[in-house]
Amino acid sequence: MTQENVPKSRIFFVASPDTSRVRSKMIYASSKDRFKRELDGIQVELQATDPTEMGLDVFKSRAN
Repeated sequence: MTQENVPKSRIFFVASPDTSRVRSKMIYASSKDRFKRELDGIQVELQATDPTEMGLDVFKSRAN
């Protein structure tokens, strides 16, 4: 909520890096960048390699 009591939202982009070979990682990275450029309004990017890095508390802390 803003100071004027208006609901506010954030758009998250969650990426989970692959743990495969170097070539696959390079394809993943370039595809992710292209995909992000095509989207409008992403305000927060979250890199997660473990499920605990995607908990609600993590999203709340990054949303502020």
